[in-house]
Amino acid sequence: MSQKIWNNSQEVVFEQTTGVNFINKVLLHQAFIHKSFLNESSEEKESNERLEFLGDAILEFIVSEHVYNRFPGEDEGHLTALRSKLVNTLSLASSARALNLGALLFLSRGEEKSKGRENTSLLANTFEALVGAIYVDQGLPEAKKFITAYILEKIPEVVKKSLKDPKSLLQEYVQAAGFAAPVYRTVTSVGPDHAKIFTIQVFVNRLPYATGSGSSKQQAAQDAADNALKKWEEESTP
Repeated sequence: MSQKIWNNSQEVVFEQTTGVNFINKVLLHQAFIHKSFLNESSEEKESNERLEFLGDAILEFIVSEHVYNRFPGEDEGHLTALRSKLVNTLSLASSARALNLGALLFLSRGEEKSKGRENTSLLANTFEALVGAIYVDQGLPEAKKFITAYILEKIPEVVKKSLKDPKSLLQEYVQAAGFAAPVYRTVTSVGPDHAKIFTIQVFVNRLPYATGSGSSKQQAAQDAADNALKKWEEESTP
């Protein structure tokens, strides 16, 4: 690996933004080398994928330990759901954007053209690689400090959102992703007037996304939104 692929000003900006001062600068740089860049560089031999693998495991451990200790009254299901919301792709990419990590990536020309610096999945992977690099460079305490600052601080907001009704929360997620508000359409209405069962389908980005049912249209819409949220979060989990 080359000994220097960033300039000094980039290092200074990174250190000032994150509060992390790497001992091994080469390791820091490696965290930002996307695999596509290797095809266009004669010097770089390793991408950030191994660091990403390590960072993923460290994130899961630190977040699991924290929510276990912070919420002693919650069962395994609630703790798992909370952890998932904290370490899913959307959450990690949000933290990466807050730190402007996309601007520091080394990408191929093809990835650059396809707006790789803004790609949600790629940004989430980069955040994981950075966590892995911090761990290798400075150990678990510093990795935990970084995760606390940029992931665990989201817990109050995550808990607050969990109290919102599914339709409101789904609309927040969908609009944050750049799409129009979800659209709900009644698919079927079965049974006598006093005991009808409604089935409603929710559309995201003009495409059918999930369905729900209930004894009223409102209940069916909430059920559809709840199912859509589950699907959204599954698709956002690395």
